[in-house]
Amino acid sequence: MEYLLSFLIGGAICVIGQLLISLTRLTPARILVLFVSAGVILGGLGLYQPLIEFAGAGATVPLTGFGNSLAQGAIEGAKQNGVLGAFTGGITATAGGISAAIGFGLLFSLISKPKTKS
Repeated sequence: MEYLLSFLIGGAICVIGQLLISLTRLTPARILVLFVSAGVILGGLGLYQPLIEFAGAGATVPLTGFGNSLAQGAIEGAKQNGVLGAFTGGITATAGGISAAIGFGLLFSLISKPKTKS
Protein backbone atom coordinates (compact mmCIF):
# COMPACT_ATOMS: atom_id res chain seq x y z
CA MET A 1 0.00 0.00 0.00
CA GLU A 2 2.91 2.32 0.78
CA TYR A 3 4.25 1.92 -2.76
CA LEU A 4 0.83 2.58 -4.27
CA LEU A 5 0.36 5.79 -2.28
CA SER A 6 3.85 6.92 -3.19
CA PHE A 7 3.20 6.25 -6.86
CA LEU A 8 -0.18 7.99 -6.85
CA ILE A 9 0.97 11.14 -5.05
CA GLY A 10 4.22 11.41 -7.00
CA GLY A 11 2.29 10.80 -10.21
CA ALA A 12 -0.27 13.46 -9.29
CA ILE A 13 2.53 15.99 -8.79
CA CYS A 14 3.93 15.05 -12.21
CA VAL A 15 0.45 15.34 -13.77
CA ILE A 16 0.21 18.89 -12.41
CA GLY A 17 3.56 19.67 -14.05
CA GLN A 18 2.44 18.16 -17.36
CA LEU A 19 -0.82 20.11 -17.26
CA LEU A 20 1.13 23.31 -16.66
CA ILE A 21 3.32 22.53 -19.68
CA SER A 22 0.38 21.58 -21.91
CA LEU A 23 -2.20 24.17 -20.92
CA THR A 24 -0.11 27.26 -20.19
CA ARG A 25 2.72 29.13 -21.82
CA LEU A 26 4.99 28.53 -18.83
CA THR A 27 8.44 27.26 -19.71
CA PRO A 28 9.83 24.17 -17.97
CA ALA A 29 12.29 26.41 -16.10
CA ARG A 30 9.46 28.51 -14.69
CA ILE A 31 7.54 25.39 -13.70
CA LEU A 32 10.66 24.11 -11.93
CA VAL A 33 10.89 27.37 -9.97
CA LEU A 34 7.16 27.21 -9.24
CA PHE A 35 7.41 23.66 -7.86
CA VAL A 36 10.46 24.40 -5.72
CA SER A 37 8.86 27.60 -4.42
CA ALA A 38 5.62 25.78 -3.65
CA GLY A 39 7.62 23.19 -1.69
CA VAL A 40 9.40 25.92 0.25
CA ILE A 41 6.15 27.72 1.09
CA LEU A 42 4.26 24.55 2.04
CA GLY A 43 7.25 23.29 4.03
CA GLY A 44 7.69 26.59 5.81
CA LEU A 45 4.02 26.60 6.81
CA GLY A 46 4.25 22.99 8.01
CA LEU A 47 1.76 21.75 5.41
CA TYR A 48 4.14 19.54 3.43
CA GLN A 49 5.18 17.24 6.30
CA PRO A 50 1.76 15.52 6.53
CA LEU A 51 1.97 14.80 2.79
CA ILE A 52 5.43 13.26 3.29
CA GLU A 53 4.11 11.09 6.12
CA PHE A 54 1.21 9.99 3.90
CA ALA A 55 3.03 9.44 0.60
CA GLY A 56 6.70 8.91 1.54
CA ALA A 57 8.97 9.10 -1.51
CA GLY A 58 6.04 10.19 -3.67
CA ALA A 59 6.27 13.55 -1.90
CA THR A 60 10.02 13.77 -1.23
CA VAL A 61 11.40 12.86 -4.67
CA PRO A 62 9.67 15.54 -6.83
CA LEU A 63 10.89 19.11 -6.90
CA THR A 64 8.39 20.12 -4.24
CA GLY A 65 10.22 17.77 -1.87
CA PHE A 66 13.48 19.57 -2.64
CA GLY A 67 11.81 22.88 -1.80
CA ASN A 68 10.55 21.40 1.45
CA SER A 69 14.07 20.25 2.31
CA LEU A 70 15.35 23.78 1.68
CA ALA A 71 12.68 25.22 3.98
CA GLN A 72 13.30 22.71 6.76
CA GLY A 73 17.05 23.29 6.55
CA ALA A 74 16.57 27.06 6.70
CA ILE A 75 14.27 26.74 9.72
CA GLU A 76 16.71 24.48 11.57
CA GLY A 77 19.65 26.71 10.63
CA ALA A 78 17.81 29.79 11.90
CA LYS A 79 17.07 28.05 15.20
CA GLN A 80 20.74 27.15 15.66
CA ASN A 81 22.59 30.13 14.15
CA GLY A 82 20.10 32.96 13.80
CA VAL A 83 19.75 34.94 10.60
CA LEU A 84 22.94 33.58 9.04
CA GLY A 85 21.71 30.05 9.70
CA ALA A 86 18.54 30.80 7.75
CA PHE A 87 20.68 31.32 4.66
CA THR A 88 23.14 28.46 5.19
CA GLY A 89 20.72 25.88 6.62
CA GLY A 90 18.94 25.16 3.34
CA ILE A 91 22.22 24.63 1.52
CA THR A 92 23.51 22.35 4.26
CA ALA A 93 20.30 20.30 4.29
CA THR A 94 20.33 19.70 0.53
CA ALA A 95 24.08 19.42 -0.12
CA GLY A 96 24.07 15.62 -0.24
CA GLY A 97 21.34 15.43 -2.87
CA ILE A 98 22.87 18.16 -4.99
CA SER A 99 26.30 16.51 -4.82
CA ALA A 100 24.80 13.16 -5.83
CA ALA A 101 22.97 14.75 -8.79
CA ILE A 102 26.17 16.42 -10.01
CA GLY A 103 28.21 13.25 -9.51
CA PHE A 104 25.72 10.98 -11.29
CA GLY A 105 25.33 13.54 -14.08
CA LEU A 106 29.09 13.55 -14.60
CA LEU A 107 29.27 9.75 -14.46
CA PHE A 108 26.53 9.25 -17.03
CA SER A 109 27.94 11.94 -19.31
CA LEU A 110 31.21 10.00 -19.36
CA ILE A 111 29.48 6.65 -19.96
CA SER A 112 26.99 7.74 -22.63
CA LYS A 113 27.45 9.62 -25.86
CA PRO A 114 25.40 12.79 -25.47
CA LYS A 115 23.93 14.25 -28.63
CA THR A 116 22.63 17.71 -29.29
CA LYS A 117 18.91 18.08 -29.74
CA SER A 118 18.02 18.96 -33.32
